[in-house]
Amino acid sequence: MDYGRPELADRLAAAYAAGTLRGPARRRFEALLPAHPGLRDATTGWEERLMPLTLALEPATPPARVWERIQARIDGPGATPVAARGGRFSVLGFWRGVAALASVAVLVLAVLLVARAPVPPPVIVVLSATGAPAGGVAPAVFVASISGDGRALVTRPLVEVGVRADRALELWAIPPGGAPRSLGVISSSGVTVVQKAKALEGAGTLAVTLEPPGGSPTGAPTGPVLYAGRLTL
Repeated sequence: MDYGRPELADRLAAAYAAGTLRGPARRRFEALLPAHPGLRDATTGWEERLMPLTLALEPATPPARVWERIQARIDGPGATPVAARGGRFSVLGFWRGVAALASVAVLVLAVLLVARAPVPPPVIVVLSATGAPAGGVAPAVFVASISGDGRALVTRPLVEVGVRADRALELWAIPPGGAPRSLGVISSSGVTVVQKAKALEGAGTLAVTLEPPGGSPTGAPTGPVLYAGRLTL
């Protein structure tokens, strides 16, 4: 595989930064980074573009069982029970320390990124339901976060949208007086990183339509417009 090709490096870096590159492929990519300046530059670029988009995501508190599983994996089999090592307050102190170190790491990373180049704030677009439920889809609200340079776009519904198995949601950029341009199929329940952000140029509206699996077969919307929002870049 020719990792020197800019389009390949950009595609892999985008998947890595978004967290969609997983398993052996992710480990192989990490092993290649030290020897490939092009991959490193592409990864840094995507991390700088995607980091501001996380400001639109509300923090989630993990349930207690998550910490218990993490503690069990750290301790391994046959470890001394937590209670025998100081109980709840000992564990609480440990995780407070971890949280403090993580906060410092985030601040350092943010300072380094800002020092490299100023990153414009993201543009947030709210896509509201356009009418009554259609095709088994319940009313909801989508949020689209667009990086300041306009190259990266992330969508997510504020609540999970119920979509039938034989239907999909497709995102469109619509310029004033022009034909809709597809940005691809988006998730009805989680985050989607859109890598066709060039289609945003000149767009005044973002819209989501109900389409067959895989998206519109014609290149133009075929189903009803379920969600829409004004876009100003």
